[in-house]
Amino acid sequence: MEYITDHYNMNIETLLVDRLKKMNLVLSLCESCTGGRISAKITSVPGASRVFDRGIITYSNKSKIDELGVKAETLNKFGAVSEETALEMAKGLIKKTNSNIVLSITGIAGPDGGTDEKPVGLVYICVMSKDKQKIIKNIFVGNRANIQERATVIALLEINKFLNQE
Repeated sequence: MEYITDHYNMNIETLLVDRLKKMNLVLSLCESCTGGRISAKITSVPGASRVFDRGIITYSNKSKIDELGVKAETLNKFGAVSEETALEMAKGLIKKTNSNIVLSITGIAGPDGGTDEKPVGLVYICVMSKDKQKIIKNIFVGNRANIQERATVIALLEINKFLNQE
């Protein structure tokens, strides 16, 4: 008898771990504005160690450069919260690991740090495999905790959407 998972009773992180197992894929994350929340959700799922390689918190610009090879020029020209930085973070992580899928996330969780061009709640997510990538821009509203939680959930959903194309 084949075991059928009841996806309707699963949270998003359990669904993601289950899908990664079935697809025999490994995931790594590099988080800035979420501070490890995405990694924490994934590692809360039993058996996640089969599909989750690592989660790196690259909160400072220096850590983005040191851990992921983000160029100082990119940070100076576009800022830490930009499509360009999210892309370089993901590229650096995919080079550093043997993961099939990586996700980077960078944003402004607030309450300070926002500008007219880059408001509090602006978040860039990059999901990448060795042969394709997707960058997602979001602007979340709410307090710091709300922005971080919404960004975490959207990141998990975006990984699931990306897997639909694999």
